[in-house]
Amino acid sequence: MKHANWSFFSFSQTHPGKVRAYNEDACLALQKEGVWVVADGMGGHEGGDIASRILVDTVEQTVVRLGKEYINPDRLREALLDANERIFQYGQHDLSESTIGTTAIVLLIENGNFHCLWVGDSRFYLYRDQVLIQKSKDHSQVMEMVEQGLIGARDAEDHPMANVITRAVGVDRYLMIDQLSGSILPNDQFLLCSDGLSKELTLQDMNACFQAQSVNDVGLALMHSALVRGASDNVTCVVVKASQQQAIAAQTRHQYLDATVPVFTHQRAIRGSE
Repeated sequence: MKHANWSFFSFSQTHPGKVRAYNEDACLALQKEGVWVVADGMGGHEGGDIASRILVDTVEQTVVRLGKEYINPDRLREALLDANERIFQYGQHDLSESTIGTTAIVLLIENGNFHCLWVGDSRFYLYRDQVLIQKSKDHSQVMEMVEQGLIGARDAEDHPMANVITRAVGVDRYLMIDQLSGSILPNDQFLLCSDGLSKELTLQDMNACFQAQSVNDVGLALMHSALVRGASDNVTCVVVKASQQQAIAAQTRHQYLDATVPVFTHQRAIRGSE
């Protein structure tokens, strides 16, 4: 993706992990349009994987229909609301009033700015000046407990309620979506991931992966590290790097290697809920 003095390179991959029988995660990379998505479904067999797929398909359909000139945060918000209604209706009518849903992290890059919209506990990180910082805030029970002073931040990851989220796309007709926007600086990198990655790796672990030269190397290091740790959940990550024109030639050489990266698709089999 090119815009003015910028080019953007990305890596995206999803994997069922080492324990789960099939993959409820989904991801989307529309590099030309500057839109990337990670979704982590919940609802078990014929629930979570369909919810996450409905979400990424709805965003993709919206972006393709409108074209990159007309994509903005408001249009993406409308796409998430549309996906929310579609998933809700699917659970009600096709799955006998079952409750299914999915988290969502959506990144839009336009006019030298980034916009992130999210629901749930999939995360958005910014890597800038050699430091990785979590920019999104989990919509989870433990995060509410941290904010209320009931537990410390260090206790949140290992808390028995760590997997309980307070917002998800598709569980209710009403959906609250958070948004964060900011300016892009040279060599900024963005990470979107499901909690299958963030539960396995500490912030320091992930930061170390960003020492790699290319976007592909960063993404593969993150995926490999999570799998080596056991990957008890589905693992999905998207890495996006902003480069200035003088860095394009070198980065393009790295991108040539991206074509050899295997694609991990959904694997369907009966398994428990998230």
